[in-house]
Amino acid sequence: MSAALNPWIERLAAALEQERQAILDHDVQALIRSTGDKLEALRRLESAMPAADAEGLEPRLAELSQLNHANGALLARRRREVNWALRHLGRSESNGAYDAHGQTNRVQVSRPLGVV
Repeated sequence: MSAALNPWIERLAAALEQERQAILDHDVQALIRSTGDKLEALRRLESAMPAADAEGLEPRLAELSQLNHANGALLARRRREVNWALRHLGRSESNGAYDAHGQTNRVQVSRPLGVV
């Protein structure tokens, strides 16, 4: 692995681990920070890749790619859980389509969540 890329590979790995932990902990601020770190490491890797010797990087990058896909699956699952909860609380519509005027076809009516 090229010495120039090694710090960015490790920073990417650390950011992906932090991203996973933030998703599991429901920590939005940590998720935003770790995603920013991940994107910065990817930018640096992309800019250094043509100039660096890429010998030996493929297995490590494949491993990090799988970790990134796993994080994406966790986020998609979390989004489905939130959408389900909001729908059952009456706070969102199951149909998210808008018409030509930017309106949904359904009238949104709020429902009290407790007795007043």
